[in-house]
Amino acid sequence: MAAEDPLEITPEELAALRLRQPDLAVLDVREPWEFAICALADSHPIPMGEVPAHLDSLPPGAPLVVVCHHGGRSLQVARWLRAQGVARAVSLAGGIDLWARTIDPSLPRY
Repeated sequence: MAAEDPLEITPEELAALRLRQPDLAVLDVREPWEFAICALADSHPIPMGEVPAHLDSLPPGAPLVVVCHHGGRSLQVARWLRAQGVARAVSLAGGIDLWARTIDPSLPRY
């Protein structure tokens, strides 16, 4: 992923990235109760409303995939992060729900 990348990636693209890029970070912006139901392995939970307070802890140059339930919140956060200088932030299109339907059907859906 690079700064000129699209703002969203598909679950299939994320699955491939997770295999190729060990420094890839996954930021889950859902609420704690949602994260408790299901989550991607090694994802970092920070609810959407708390992301600004944690901006300094996010890697500005590393690839960062933002995840939510269906992709709406994560897209908003990815746009905001890019505006703040986190150039490699992208949103997972379809969110964890599409990931569970297409990549990992063992994950519970809600």
